[in-house]
Amino acid sequence: MIEIRVPNEQEGTKAVVRAWLKQVGDPVALNDPLVELETDKVTQEVPSPAAGVLAEILLDTDSDAVPGALLGRISEGERSSQPVASSEGEPRPEPRGRPSTPLGTNGGAETRLSPSVKRALLQHNLDPARLAGTGRNGRITREDVDRAVAAVTVTVTHDGPPATAQPRQFEAGDIPHDRMRLKIAENMARAVADAPHVTAVFEADFSAVAAHKAALAAQGVKLSYTAFIVHAAAEAMAAAPAINGRWHDDRIAIAPTIDIGVGTALGDKGLVVPVVKDAGVLTLEQIGARLDDLTRRARAGKLTAADVSGGSFTISNHGVSGSLLAAPIILHQGQAAILGIGKLEKRVVVREIAGQDALLVRPMAYVTLTIDHRVVDGHQTNAWLTRFVERIEGPWERR
Repeated sequence: MIEIRVPNEQEGTKAVVRAWLKQVGDPVALNDPLVELETDKVTQEVPSPAAGVLAEILLDTDSDAVPGALLGRISEGERSSQPVASSEGEPRPEPRGRPSTPLGTNGGAETRLSPSVKRALLQHNLDPARLAGTGRNGRITREDVDRAVAAVTVTVTHDGPPATAQPRQFEAGDIPHDRMRLKIAENMARAVADAPHVTAVFEADFSAVAAHKAALAAQGVKLSYTAFIVHAAAEAMAAAPAINGRWHDDRIAIAPTIDIGVGTALGDKGLVVPVVKDAGVLTLEQIGARLDDLTRRARAGKLTAADVSGGSFTISNHGVSGSLLAAPIILHQGQAAILGIGKLEKRVVVREIAGQDALLVRPMAYVTLTIDHRVVDGHQTNAWLTRFVERIEGPWERR
């Protein structure tokens, strides 16, 4: 018997069994997707560690799944013996636990539906043929069903059963929580309760960044402002290494590498925080390439657990959605700080030129550093922000 276990890369984030993609008795091949796990950051599929037959399911849908927990077992080398019609109409072995008539499909697509998805479709009287699946190979996930339920309302008549669901305009009414929203709320509440937060506010002139960004674009290298922010944050760690540390009951542990998570909005679905690993040794262009890849996969729902784990510091570029000033709190357990970047806008500032004060128009942004006051104090916080602003304001040579 081969054990199926929850991956260890959860980094303490609570996972929940979203849905089993196979049933007891189903034959499985090596690396076949077996079960979906969901955290506040990502939904991941656990692959089969061996070929054989799924013999046991020990953690069912909606069960908590801590890292290393036993999900189930595979009987290696066995085959299922139940009959199913072949393409010629003759019986052949069929995985146990599947109905002979597909649910709401035209014969065959039912195998793409997990048990929790089938239950939800039946409960809400939804036709899977009308849903667009966002899972692997177009499979309908429970999140797809939840989204469909949130987007419809049922019209009840006096003469009979409910009419066909119609799109809801949301002028009034309730929006059900999805699992990601609940996890975000849980983590936010825990972060505030566990750590004393203090926020410092600086402002930064992005003129040098804008000029260097334009110069690189003229050479065919397109970078986002976030790439410059990540690079500057990595360099600022030298001014206050404890910012890249973690609180423990008996010590402050400084991370050996600078692994920077970047908050990425997913619209109404919340956000995820993919991590640029070892940012302290990457060039500006390398950071830009990593960010492009992570952002693209985040918005396509293709991030893995490894992509969102291991962060030692976090950046929230909230200004991209129009916010001038915010003090984001520390979402990831153990991290010492989170950087907030406000909206970049042109403002009049006073600069000294040739010994005289002058009024200039510059692209400016407010930057905040919210810290766990158990780990660092105001002096370290301000030293870090001072160094960060110095790097943002240049000069930016290509390196």
